[in-house]
Amino acid sequence: MARAEQLPLTQAAAAEATRLRVRGRSWLWAGAAVVFLLAAFFTGVLVGPVDLGLAEIGREAASHIPFLGVKSHLSDSDRAILWQLRLPRVVLAGLVGALLSAAGATYQGVFRNPLADPYLLGVAAGAGLGATLAIAYGHGATALKGDLLPLAAFGGGAIAVVVAYVLGRSAGAGRGPAALVLAGVTVASFLTAVQTFVQQQHSDTLQAVYTWILGRLDTAGWHDVLLLLPYAGVSAVALLLHRRLLDVLTLGDDEAKSLGINVARVRLVLVAAATLGTAAAVAVSGLIGFLGIIVPHAVRLVAGGSYRIVLPLSIVVGAGFLVFADVIARTAMSPAELPIGVVTAFFGAPFFAIVLRTSRMVGP
Repeated sequence: MARAEQLPLTQAAAAEATRLRVRGRSWLWAGAAVVFLLAAFFTGVLVGPVDLGLAEIGREAASHIPFLGVKSHLSDSDRAILWQLRLPRVVLAGLVGALLSAAGATYQGVFRNPLADPYLLGVAAGAGLGATLAIAYGHGATALKGDLLPLAAFGGGAIAVVVAYVLGRSAGAGRGPAALVLAGVTVASFLTAVQTFVQQQHSDTLQAVYTWILGRLDTAGWHDVLLLLPYAGVSAVALLLHRRLLDVLTLGDDEAKSLGINVARVRLVLVAAATLGTAAAVAVSGLIGFLGIIVPHAVRLVAGGSYRIVLPLSIVVGAGFLVFADVIARTAMSPAELPIGVVTAFFGAPFFAIVLRTSRMVGP
């Protein structure tokens, strides 16, 4: 390994290595991301038709800490609003945002394509089809509360990303980054058509399916959080442990192999972990697009391109971003609520257009 590390990089790989440097001090960016997440968390908890007050929320939280002797002044109804409605919704939005953002950053690194995204690669559509099949053949609404949904979503998402990648590669390297995106759109369109067919064949489950498709953060509870946590933990840990190898993969397969990296195994682990996180997020929240484009690219713009910083910051910033997006979704047309996917698309579509215009191909 010592000899391999001394091998000279190609000119393109050297240029890529320069681009991957972290801008500034990483601990400053980490601190800013944590502040952003905390601001989102407190905003999500405080904003709502019932004003609980920051001081009263603090007293309520302190009242659950032993030996402090702090007494809460919240009424039983206000306490229920805090613990059973707002907190689980904020926590679930944070988990979903973190997973989708991390998945987007990972796919962009693995495929060396700045346009790769769970939504655009068809992973979300595949996970959606898997979840729809689980609902249709799993006794409708009861499937929404079961552990089968994330597993079915993972199966559909895994199939979708493999087909999209193979189809994109078959178009040839000369097609550029758009080839993979077009393949993902093709796969997503086909899987959406199959999903519609299944829904029409099981009209008795339409209500449950549409409740899931439009986003379920408005009905979020601690059961959804607990259901998502194991998948989120496995996905996040696997991605973070391999974040340095993502930097190596972006230099090209030849350079990675010369450094002793098993490229095929690393790609498999990263894609499986990202797909698992995406599928679990989709299973509990419905289809939320563009998050994997907005957050990783925004992080790169300010902190640099190294995945040592991009991946952990994408997790933290993605969590805060979706919490803020959820606040907009439930306040923009109050007392009615917008589907959260509408809010992320409102910000994501123009952002994607900018990325599409400025992107360049990194490698095949």
